[in-house]
Amino acid sequence: MPTDSEPIKKRAPTLWAIIAIKLLKGLLFLTLAVVAYTLSDNDLPADYKNLLHHLRFNPERKFWADLASRIGHITEPTMIRAAVGTLIYSLFSLVEGIGLIFRVSWCCWLAIGESAFFIPIEIYELVHRTSDPTHAGHPRVVLVILGLNIFIVWYLFKNRHRLFRHHQH
Repeated sequence: MPTDSEPIKKRAPTLWAIIAIKLLKGLLFLTLAVVAYTLSDNDLPADYKNLLHHLRFNPERKFWADLASRIGHITEPTMIRAAVGTLIYSLFSLVEGIGLIFRVSWCCWLAIGESAFFIPIEIYELVHRTSDPTHAGHPRVVLVILGLNIFIVWYLFKNRHRLFRHHQH
C-alpha cells in the first residue's frame, strides 16, 4: 500500500476508460430525457407511424403493431415522469464521471455502488429472459453490460486507495 508521501498515479488508463463510459452514459440518458420531455405533448402514435413510414418498416408486422399499441397508451404525464427519472439517472452518471476526473473519493464509492446495484438485475435478466424470443440479441448486450459493471466494481474497489487517497482523511 502506498504511503502518504507517494504521489497518486496520474496515468490510469483504465480509470479514464471508466470515466469515458460514465460520461457517455450520462450524456446518452440526458439526451433521452430531453427527447422524452420534448415528445411529451406530441401525438405519439402519429409520430410513431410517421417514423415507421420514413424508415420503410412494415407497420403491420406483429412487433411493430404491438409496439404501436403500447405507444398508444402512453400519456403526457407518463412521458414527463419518464423524462424526469431519466434526467435524474443521467445526473448520477455525469456526477460519477466528473468526480472520477477530479479523483473525489465519494464519487468512487458512488460509481461502485451504482455499478454494483445493477449486477443482480442483469443476472436476473440473463437467467429469466434468455428463452424469450422477443428479446433477440438481448442476452449478449446484457452480458456485456454485466461484465462491464463487474469490472468497474472490481477495478475501482481494488484501486481506490491508489487512485483516490488524497481525498481520504
